[in-house]
Order: sequence, then structure tokens, then C-alpha cells
Amino acid sequence: MKEERSLSLLQFMVNEGLVPSPEEEENRKTFIEKLKQIVVAWVKRVAWQRRLPKQDIAVSSATLLTYGSYGLGVHGSESDIDALCVGPYFATMDDFFIVLYNMLKSRPEVSEIYCVKDVKVPLMRFVFDGILIDLPFVQLKVLVVPENLDILNPVFLRDIDETGWKSLSRVLANTQICRLVPDLKKFQSMLRCVKFWAKRRGVYGNLNGFLGGIHLAILAAFVCQCDPFVGLSALISHFFKKFAFWPWPRPVELQDETLHPTLNPTETRLYMPIRLPFSSYEYCHSNITKSTFYKIRTEFLRGHNLTKDLLKFDFDWHNVLEPFPYTKKYAWFLKIFLSASKQDELGDWVGWIKSRFCCLLFKLEEVQGLCDPNPTEYIDVNIADPHVIFYWGLQAGKTNAIDMKSVKDVFWRNISTGYQGPFGKIELSIVKASQVPKSAQFDTLSQKRKKACWKMMDYHQRRIPIYLQHVPQYIVGYVSTNGDPEYPSAGV
Repeated sequence: MKEERSLSLLQFMVNEGLVPSPEEEENRKTFIEKLKQIVVAWVKRVAWQRRLPKQDIAVSSATLLTYGSYGLGVHGSESDIDALCVGPYFATMDDFFIVLYNMLKSRPEVSEIYCVKDVKVPLMRFVFDGILIDLPFVQLKVLVVPENLDILNPVFLRDIDETGWKSLSRVLANTQICRLVPDLKKFQSMLRCVKFWAKRRGVYGNLNGFLGGIHLAILAAFVCQCDPFVGLSALISHFFKKFAFWPWPRPVELQDETLHPTLNPTETRLYMPIRLPFSSYEYCHSNITKSTFYKIRTEFLRGHNLTKDLLKFDFDWHNVLEPFPYTKKYAWFLKIFLSASKQDELGDWVGWIKSRFCCLLFKLEEVQGLCDPNPTEYIDVNIADPHVIFYWGLQAGKTNAIDMKSVKDVFWRNISTGYQGPFGKIELSIVKASQVPKSAQFDTLSQKRKKACWKMMDYHQRRIPIYLQHVPQYIVGYVSTNGDPEYPSAGV
């Protein structure tokens, strides 16, 4: 029966489009190889420009290391690719942003390319053969960068600057996770399911104070280490049980004989400390607050209650993974309305506001109590100006006491500093659940079993990911190709 539950879960993920087809997998591998060839040609051109000896030019090389969902092997058919460009000692960041940029820009398969420099992790972003690419850069103090680079080898990690280390840390985390899990295929299936659950239940998204991809990857890997011989369905059940009753703020740490255990058994600065798998003292960046911690714990407990008896005759994965019913759960919402004068300015404005959501959440907790910052973005089809709307669930019984003026003043002071683009408009207001448009209600999803895990109205024309220019690691949303308002695209 447990094996039957595992097979039905795998089929569920296939039906939801979470697993790319073999053809899509092969296309992505071909794409990575093409991009590697371009990077190697770039390094040899830079070596020639530096007038290095011919023998050094001949052996000089660079490579690409993938990370994120693709690096972990849990990407979907529409996922972008995060890849790190690893270059030798003579290739600089200027070479990366000038020489490689011009080489890529001249390629017919590359479009929408631009450089993002004034951030912690500088990178290039472009579309290659229809796939969105994020490409940061790190310089190693070697002449030859092997194609099958062992990034855990300390020889390659010496004398890396702070910017390079931040770029490299993402690859290190992925590499260590894949090395430490006892069964990689089982871990990948589990992580696909766990991410899908987190998105459906509204607890996915670091900007809104919930769990990010790296948090879920480490939690899933931890359960795989604790229960290496059980099937997929049992792993999911154990995942919910383990973290529904985890004694936070005790850190979650992957078992690794190469690292010393944490000396301090608790990390009280964080609600849910999760240690990075390549460090004895570094933790995943987290925006979890009192409100989001409460919801995450509640969803863990709900998941445990629904999966503690996998052998029940009426067990159904749809019940575990059904979308969170916001308009049934909350009577009042904070409506966050964001708009811009031009369509191409909206993405940056929305992304900037989202990067400051934690400030707003802290203030709401101060004046109102618990708040559920729903990560989903919507639009009102009756409003002509480019805009995005968020609806955050509010604690019952305290909405009349909210001092909206103080909330607005504090948040405006926070978002007014540091933004380099043109300012848009922002409006905060309290609305009843009955005032939330039907397009923003999740409840119908569980009835119709639609593929989308979040309903999000489309505010661009093509379905490609949109990122914040000034804070590039923050995704703004997706744009649709179908234009059908009845079936809005799903957020991630």
C-alpha cells in the first residue's frame, strides 16, 4: 500500500507538469554544452588579448556550474537555469561584462541580454534558445579550469574575493546536498513534491517571510539522511512529522563528517535556523517572522495529520496538496496596490517593494498581530494602468484597531531609500473578503483541480520570468502566452 501511495504521488507530479519530458531534458543538456563552448572561446580570446604565451592560450579554459533547481535536478519544463561562469586567473569581471557580453549579444540564439552590476552577486541575464539564464562569474587562481571541476577541492577555493565567494556559495550548497543525500533520485522526487506543497499552501517565498528553495532542499535532505531506506510516500510523511514537532530554534544540520558540529545548539537570532551544508557557522538567509513562523508550523502540522496514516482507504494526495483557501480562512485582507506609469517600469517597482515586504510585515505584527502575507500577485482587469495587487490575510478581531497612517508612514520611509528606478504608486487599504475579486480567490482551484498552484493574472504578453533589475535574485512573476483570463498563469 505504501508503494502504491508512492506511485500515485509520482503520477500526480507528472500530471501537474512538475517533471520535464526526456526531450526537454536533452534540449537543456545540449544548451548547456553550447554555452560552455562559448565560455571556453571567450577565455581563449581574453588570453590572446592579454598576450599570454601560445602554450598558455592553448591550455586555458573555463567552465559552467549549474545550481538552483536545475543543479539539484528538480526543475520543471518552464524553469530557468542558474549557471555560474568559472574563469581562470587572468579573466576579470570587466572581461566578463564586456568581452563575453559582446560575444553573447552577437549570437542569433541570444536575446534580451543585459548586465546587472550594482548588486551583491553581479551577473548577466539573457534568453538563450528560449530559456532564461542567470549567469554570475567567479575567478579562480588557476590557468586551467577543468570541465568536470570539483568545486569542493580546497585547491580551487583559495584567495577568492568576497563577491566571488557569494557567487560560489550557491554552487557549494547544491553540490554538498547532492553529495550528502543517500539516494539522489528519491531526494529529487521528494523535493519536487515538497516545493509543490509549499507553493500550494502559501508558505514558499523568502521575500514574504516563508521558506525558499534552499531551505526546503536542506530540510528534505535532512529527512532523507534520517530515513534512508523508506519509500517516497513515507519520506513525505516523515518530513511533516519531523518538522511539525521540531524543537526550534534548534538548527537543522545535515550530517557531514567533514564539518565540525555546531557548538551553540540554538541559533536564537532566527526562528527557523537551517545551517548551510558547506559551513560550520553559516545559516541560510531567512526573513521568517512571528507570523510566517506560525503559519509554517501550522502547515507542517496539517501535513502531518493528513499523512500520518498512509494506509487509510480514503487517503488522497489531492487533500494534502490542495491550495490554501485564503478567502475562507480570513474575513479581512490588507490590499497592497502597486502601479507604474509605464509597463516596462512596473517589474522593477514591484520587485523593489517585494524586497521591502519584511518591513511592512514587522509593522503589521506590531500594530495588528498575526498576518499572512500571501505571495501571489494579481491584477484587476478593470484597471487600465500597469499594476499588481497583493492580498494579505489579517488576524480576526483586530482590523478596526489598525493605525493605517503609521503603517503607511513607516513603510514609505523604508521604500523611499535606495531605489534607483522611477518611483511608481503604492496604496495600502483594508478590504473584506467579499471585496476580493474572484480571480484572486484560491478556493476554486481545489474543486477544478487546475494545474496552476497559484492563480495570477497576467500583466505582460509572453510567458517568461520577470526579475527585478536592481535586486536580480528576486523574481517578480511570469507573463503569459495564452492571454486567456479564465486560465491565468501560475506563479512560482
